[in-house]
Amino acid sequence: MRTAPRALATVALTVAAGLVVSAVPAHAAPRFTPGAPGAGDPYFPDMGNGGYDVAHYDVSLRYTPANKGIKATTRVQAKATQHLSRFNLDFLGPLKVHSVTVNGKAAAFRRTGAQELVITPKQGLRKGKRFTVAVSYSGVPQRIDDETLGTSGWVATDDGAVALNQPFGTATWMPVNDTPRDKASYSFALTVPKDLQALSNGDFAGRKTSGGLTTWRWEMPRPMASELAMVAIGRYNLTWGRTPKGVPNITAIDSKLDTAVDQGKNFHKLTADITDWGSKLFGKYPFGSTGGIVDAIGVGYALETQGRPVYDRINRPGVNPSASLVAHEIGHQWFGNSVTPEQWKDIWLNEGFATYTEWLQSEQSGGDTAQQIFDEVYATPAGDALWQVKVADPGRDDIYAHAVYDRGAMTLHAVRQTVGDKKFFQLLSTWYARNRDGNVTTADFVAHAKKYGDAKRLDALFNKWIHTTGKPAL
Repeated sequence: MRTAPRALATVALTVAAGLVVSAVPAHAAPRFTPGAPGAGDPYFPDMGNGGYDVAHYDVSLRYTPANKGIKATTRVQAKATQHLSRFNLDFLGPLKVHSVTVNGKAAAFRRTGAQELVITPKQGLRKGKRFTVAVSYSGVPQRIDDETLGTSGWVATDDGAVALNQPFGTATWMPVNDTPRDKASYSFALTVPKDLQALSNGDFAGRKTSGGLTTWRWEMPRPMASELAMVAIGRYNLTWGRTPKGVPNITAIDSKLDTAVDQGKNFHKLTADITDWGSKLFGKYPFGSTGGIVDAIGVGYALETQGRPVYDRINRPGVNPSASLVAHEIGHQWFGNSVTPEQWKDIWLNEGFATYTEWLQSEQSGGDTAQQIFDEVYATPAGDALWQVKVADPGRDDIYAHAVYDRGAMTLHAVRQTVGDKKFFQLLSTWYARNRDGNVTTADFVAHAKKYGDAKRLDALFNKWIHTTGKPAL
């Protein structure tokens, strides 16, 4: 004889009384499980985490010049995407965690592996539930020096520090879900001695001085990938204004580098002009303000930090970034920042597009045409490393290879030659408009491009330019 389930034991059918009595089984309690300790990127499997989606980061950070250390609290507003028993944040280096709360209640925490901060709330978090994590910590952040990817993270300078975080440096100074797939808005409150300035992404939200300290507030309300977050602390000469089209423009130059006549004015104007030029070409500027920071950092590169790129000019006082470099970093605001690759293998959708922005800026300002630059790059011998990288999947150590930049740009020029100028520029502007604030893949772009030209011809084009190695025949 089959025994009724315990939850249905009270079910009875009373025929004599003409009454049917039934009991509805109680809902089973949800099964809470840990969130994944990685976001699934094949190049960086430990980066990012699963089980939740971040909506907003609120960073309150105080910088102390004496030891170049910080004392900070980061609040993370998120939503559970599964029934969570525990979850991870990425947090690298020696910073000491003092306390963690989830929805205002103390939570257990531990550090595991190279970058995992494992947090266990007192109660499981149900799928769909919004929650807030607050992590308080302090110490001296250590930068990352990767032999193939260069320097990233919190980089000390002679008068402060600059945080440049691509691909995985944000976790050196704040707990974060460090994956491009989990974009969020950010708020920063940066407290520094009153003789220093503190800048970050986004819109200026005020400053207040008290007791010899100044707190600078910045807001980035548009979704931002964690690798694009930025903090710059030091002695800067700031220029405030607007572009001719009305976009707020805030630029800063390290006071020791600001030695040429009208240097700050010229850098400010160049940034404004290229921002407005890009708006005309690609569509409305993606963010609430533009700008740039020139500092002596020593990393050897510029970075497209969202809304306010950073340019390293160590040992180059009085020398502003070139128009080509500014065009590259401002071009990223549309391609890479607003429209962000979902995985690191698709980084050519950042760098190829920004490099082609340089070519277009040269062409439209009276310099070499995009075709002339294409021809010059194409003259590179077939045995060169330029032709040995598969652009759409370059491998972890080659995400910054010249092929990703130059051959990526050449791919776009080949598309332009195939579909014609009118359709090509429509293609670029609609690619941005349809994917603004989102994440994309190479397959998405190929499908988009094929709406503007012959599908078979474009499939063959992409196959030889980004999906295979070797010098393509023209």
